[in-house]
Amino acid sequence: MIPNKYEFSVPTKIIFGSGVIKEAGSKAKELNAKKILIVAGENVRKAGLTKDVETSLTAVGIPYVYFSEFVPNPRDYTCNKGYEFAKKEKVDTVIAVGGGSAMDTAKAIATLLTNGGDVLDWCGADLLKTDMAPLIAIPTTAGTGSEVTPFAVVTDSKTQTKLNILDMRVTPKYALVDPHVLLNLPPHIMAATGIDAMTHAVEAYTCTVANPHTDVYALYAIRLISSNLRQAVNNPDLESCTGMMLGSNTAGIAFGFADVAAVHCMAEALGGMYDMAHGVANAVLLPTVSNWNIPANTKKYADVAVALGLDTSRMSDNEAAHAGVAELEKLCRDVGIPKLKDLPAINTADFPALAAAAAENVSVNSNPRKVSADDFLKLFKKAYEGYDD
Repeated sequence: MIPNKYEFSVPTKIIFGSGVIKEAGSKAKELNAKKILIVAGENVRKAGLTKDVETSLTAVGIPYVYFSEFVPNPRDYTCNKGYEFAKKEKVDTVIAVGGGSAMDTAKAIATLLTNGGDVLDWCGADLLKTDMAPLIAIPTTAGTGSEVTPFAVVTDSKTQTKLNILDMRVTPKYALVDPHVLLNLPPHIMAATGIDAMTHAVEAYTCTVANPHTDVYALYAIRLISSNLRQAVNNPDLESCTGMMLGSNTAGIAFGFADVAAVHCMAEALGGMYDMAHGVANAVLLPTVSNWNIPANTKKYADVAVALGLDTSRMSDNEAAHAGVAELEKLCRDVGIPKLKDLPAINTADFPALAAAAAENVSVNSNPRKVSADDFLKLFKKAYEGYDD
């Protein structure tokens, strides 16, 4: 059903194509940057992925400094440390080069540069007093879509829970989306981030707050990811990397301006407790939760099956939806995603606490099927045992 009224906008200007990372300097100049903070992890720097950024900034005469002291699932205290460093260096503009952790950290620092305080002060919906400092986002993985989303994920180090800054003011000014940077990405990272992007697309399409515009982006992302991820993991070339980077970006638009749902509620609980890679946490849960959700949104899950490339012409919607879930499971296995029970950190005794945390997630009401803490507990157990009924 088409809604009577909804709103849709993408504040970030997206520049897509091989080599666009070299435009970082010219875009920073357009933003009237006087000094740049580059937020990039040590591995990204060692891989040479920041060299073109440095060269382009030098060419336009803009000085820069680095902040690399962050970890996956960025902590509140590292975001605050980055802010203090940026303030000391008199930085006015931020460039993020990396995956979701780099971009979340950069968003948090940019938020604090203009709003002050502690990063946890701004975790919640529409709390910012003013726009964050200008941010240019350069993704180096095809997964998070954070270069176009209006939120940043921050882990509260005391409670070990993931929180979100949810505000249109935290969308980057520019996203330089360059598929060339994926060519040397390790296969296990390509796999985990690729399924992360797939989860964004599937949940954006099936969640309760989807709209016609986000539906278009979500289905396109599902088609791109399903047709390119295996190649990008096993034998990457520019074509498959282009498909994955575009799939991740469009999935980011889809969920950034719709929402995610129960998979992410559970995955963020896992990430908060075990410091697990977000893409892996999503991947081990996606088939189980999708299978459980089918009765609440059967037609849309049947659409997902078609977008995954399945011939559903002789199937009922219910049959197609279940075939789509089986294909998601197969895609995870084909790219080497482990099962929940095979992850060394997992302790089944933690499932009640994980379920309680999932039930408190801000996206719980966006799930197509109403889900309680008891339901989350059953879903954790089912994911651990295998998704089949």
